[in-house]
Amino acid sequence: MIIQPAASPYRPDVKIKDLGPKIGDAATPAKFPKTIIRFRNDRWAQTVGLDNFSEEDWLSHFGRLCPLPDNLDPPLALRYHGHQFRVYNPEIGDGRGFLYAQMRDHKNRLMDLGTKGSGTTPWSRNGDGKLTLKGGVREILATEMLEALGVETSKTFSLIETGEELIRGDEPSPTRSAVMVRLNHSHIRFGTFQRIAFEQDAERMSALVAYVMKHYYDDEQSDEPAAALLHRVVEKIAVQAASYMVAGFVHGVLNTDNINITGESFDYGPWRFTPKWDPTFTAAYFDQNSLYSFARQPEALHWNLGQLAVALRTICEAEPLIEALERFPALYQEAITRQFCWRLGVTPKGTNEDRSLIEACEKALVQSQVDIDRFFFDFAGEGQPIGSEYENEEFSGLRDLLSGYNVKRARRHEYWKRDAPCSMHIEEVESIWDAIADRDDWSHLHRKIESIRNMGEALRS
Repeated sequence: MIIQPAASPYRPDVKIKDLGPKIGDAATPAKFPKTIIRFRNDRWAQTVGLDNFSEEDWLSHFGRLCPLPDNLDPPLALRYHGHQFRVYNPEIGDGRGFLYAQMRDHKNRLMDLGTKGSGTTPWSRNGDGKLTLKGGVREILATEMLEALGVETSKTFSLIETGEELIRGDEPSPTRSAVMVRLNHSHIRFGTFQRIAFEQDAERMSALVAYVMKHYYDDEQSDEPAAALLHRVVEKIAVQAASYMVAGFVHGVLNTDNINITGESFDYGPWRFTPKWDPTFTAAYFDQNSLYSFARQPEALHWNLGQLAVALRTICEAEPLIEALERFPALYQEAITRQFCWRLGVTPKGTNEDRSLIEACEKALVQSQVDIDRFFFDFAGEGQPIGSEYENEEFSGLRDLLSGYNVKRARRHEYWKRDAPCSMHIEEVESIWDAIADRDDWSHLHRKIESIRNMGEALRS
């Protein structure tokens, strides 16, 4: 049985227009030759009251992108700038997607539905605005796996094949096409602030800060709203960085335009899960300097926070912003302790012993080269693993430390009876895609989603 998020009625609540016409540009959805539902996420559709759609309604709204009732019409291609591999680019924005709808969810949070592959916009430059079907499948796998591993992530809401043949220079072409819809807690990016700072528009910066604090942090009371916002975002991004590390995840492109203001991971391109605890593991072939390698992700996210602080200097003095930035290292250490203990199934002690436990885990993973998922599968929960690979010197100190922790996860769930953990290595991702590309066989994808959700339930039990 899969743990289901709570249901909620459909409650449209379009707030983005409060930011005025410069936040985005009207976009026109592409017209596709055909629309075939390949994935619909009713688990999360029910949280915004859209799970009862018929197949035709689903195709109408998430394939042909007809506006939802009382929602955005037309949709908006959002404007932003960004540092891309630390080079500032003022020529970007939503180039193959747009903000499609806003509504309240089961927690009364303001949520966005955004598209990917919905056609050209004023920010497409020379691109076709389209998404490969493989790219959509990969995003489903990334978001499902990250959600199960305790990472705050966007949810892949819908994937619809669109019947076009796309040419891509970096993969076999022509390839099948798709349009995807994602559910996000905000599409406001660090780059949104950077664009307004670039334009030196203090009034709009103040309005954006107020918007974010009101709708995403439920906080409108502060003498220094920009600094208050940065404090909140630093807290969220520290958790994001720690979550990536404990999940063994490498995003690949941690540019400032790919980081949103709520610390929710999204926008998955060349992502990978590293099989081993390899600090140098890099996801993107074009990341020649390993800027966004596995171990450098906390550094990259901290640097991005610095760029947000620079943008907020438009309306705030430096000192309170620096104070917020300086909290990141300690917050990151607290977060990675919580995440490690959560995945190990033990209760943190709140002492220096927690730090010793994390260091022992990292040391054992590096020296033994045990697969990350195998390690957490064997160590999580009651008892300690049996096997020659865990009886050597690398694991002796870790076993002693763990024996002093209270176990909070019983291994009664069926997941723990498996011979091997659920993982998401690139070879399996390619195998799942090959079955679709060669035989139009979607069964491997559906079985993998079921397996991932089963693991997620076990980790939360």
